[in-house]
Amino acid sequence: MPPKAINWRLYGKMAAAGAICCIGGPALIIWVSPTEEELFLKYNPDLQKRSLANRVGRQQDFDDFVGKLKEYSKSDKPIWEAAAIAEKQSRDGKILEQVRLSEEIEARKKEIRDAGIKPIPGGSL
Repeated sequence: MPPKAINWRLYGKMAAAGAICCIGGPALIIWVSPTEEELFLKYNPDLQKRSLANRVGRQQDFDDFVGKLKEYSKSDKPIWEAAAIAEKQSRDGKILEQVRLSEEIEARKKEIRDAGIKPIPGGSL
């Protein structure tokens, strides 16, 4: 029995369909997707003003985030572990600051009591 002939027409159609899917699909997505400027122009004027006002703050937050990631990446631990350690240290620092402030307030109250000055009713001291 002789070997079957190669069906070049079938392989040509398959190659053309593959090229259309691999090249045409991303090209269509790029052509259909709006740019950031087009999206911004579709906002109503209030949203445009608010977006422009918050842009600097969001950029600063992003820069801080990237800076922290760079700092975490210098460690020999994975980034998520370094971030967890830094978050725990930050939380502990805030707790210590609150304790210090409460002790300072109590010391002021005690100083006022010892001086014989009566606090104002309804006041914070």
